[in-house]
This record gives sequence, C-alpha cells and structure tokens, in this order.
Amino acid sequence: MAKGIKIAVSGKSGCGNTTVSKIIADRLELEFINFTFRSLAEERGMDLKQVLELAAKDDCWDREVDSRQVRLAREAGGCVLGSRLAIWMLEEADLKVYLRARPETRAARIAQREGGNIEEVAAFTEERDRQDHSRYFRIYSIDNDNYQFADFIIDVDDLGPSQIAELIIQKAGEKHSPGPPQNPAAR
Repeated sequence: MAKGIKIAVSGKSGCGNTTVSKIIADRLELEFINFTFRSLAEERGMDLKQVLELAAKDDCWDREVDSRQVRLAREAGGCVLGSRLAIWMLEEADLKVYLRARPETRAARIAQREGGNIEEVAAFTEERDRQDHSRYFRIYSIDNDNYQFADFIIDVDDLGPSQIAELIIQKAGEKHSPGPPQNPAAR
C-alpha cells in the first residue's frame, strides 16, 4: 500500500474514530492526526464541557480545530485523520470512512471510557450531537447526518476496534494497492 495514502475516518462520539484511527495508523505506519475539542481543551487547561459551551457561542473554536487538523493532514505524507468532520474537511482523502453506531452503544462506550452514569452520558451525548449538527451546518453547510458519499460506511455496534481497523485496512488495500487493473464486472 502506498505510504502517501490519506485516510479520513469520521463518526459521532463513541463510534471509535480515535481508537480505530490510531490502530490503522500504527499498522500502516502512517501519521495519526486527531485534533479535536478535547485536544483544544487539554491544550488550554480547560474542561471539555467549557470548550463545548464556548463553541456553541463562537464559531472560532470550530474553525480553530478544523483548520488545524486539516493543515496537519495536508502537511503529512501518509496519514490517518480521525475526527467527526474528517471525511468532509479532508476532501483529498484517498479513502473516506464513516463509522456509525446506535445511540445506546455510543453512550455505553463513552461511559466506559470516561466514567459516569449511563443515562447522564446518553443525555449529554444526545445534546452534543444536536449542538454539533447545528454548528456544522451553520458554519460549513455540512449535514453530518448525510455521509452516504463516504467510500466505506461501517456499522460498528458489534465490532471491536481491531476488527473495524482491519476492515478499513482491507478496503484501503483494495482501493490503493498497486497491481493489475480490476475488472469492472468483478466488483
């Protein structure tokens, strides 16, 4: 597989974007890029909820995160960009992957990762989805519920991170490995 390949992995919180993207980057020896509100919060010594509240009132927070991650991906040779808007923002990605999961699966994963009461996590996640959707549409005219253009859409409810990463690596190999031309009738 080409070392200069750029893979964009998106999905809502709790779908495994970050974990799966790290695994892919490690296995393919590509740069892993994941600059998010969480990254910005850590960088500035703030709580994630604080950053989300500020982002709801001021688009500069989204623009900072999004421009920084895209710049990093464009400066990299081969990379895996894992973020909610990766497949929309990194237009030149060689492979665009969208991970989706049921809300209850996502809430359970987030609660396991970050702790907390699952009902509260589910409510917070639902509200965050609503706010994200509104902001993405207002700022970029992106409907993050419209991901059908992605090269590969994976339902991740019953899959572990390594299984998901392997599916993506296989798809990247099919799409970007040098070799004889594929017979269009065989697809």
